[in-house]
Amino acid sequence: MSVITLEGFYCDRLLGADGREIFNSGWRHNLIVAPCRTLLAGFMRNDTALGIQSLQVGQGDPAWDAGGAPAPDPGTTKLTDNAPFVIAVADLTLQYLNPNDGVVVNPTNRIQITATLGPGQPTAASDPPFPLREFALFGQLGGQPQMIDYIRHPLIQKDGSVTLERKVRLVF
Repeated sequence: MSVITLEGFYCDRLLGADGREIFNSGWRHNLIVAPCRTLLAGFMRNDTALGIQSLQVGQGDPAWDAGGAPAPDPGTTKLTDNAPFVIAVADLTLQYLNPNDGVVVNPTNRIQITATLGPGQPTAASDPPFPLREFALFGQLGGQPQMIDYIRHPLIQKDGSVTLERKVRLVF
């Protein structure tokens, strides 16, 4: 019997004001957290479960910059940042992918979520640059946010003139 695991991947690109790529992280793994499995069970039982509702980005912990961020706990339910920047599902692009990562119309076991943080986003109490070290996708179960995946990544200093394009792929 083969085991099918849930997998997550992400890729970040920073684009200059002229649209030129100035950074590309390449595809990296992210963590599908245990609450995602609870959310999936809620779908199967026909509970009040909603799929992806937002992508949250946060500043994380500045201490991570010195020695690297510690691996997150699979039971994580929220970002370290208590006031993350929230991108609602209406501002995300969700697409089905075929096994070769091509976009298709019909449902598959692969989905791609694209978030674009344009110039001036996120806003902060302080002047840019805005330090980003973590992000997560959230669904909803019983009216409460339910984390789907989570990543802590090296510091990205997002200044006000650049665009961050973040793609997340989930494989079920």
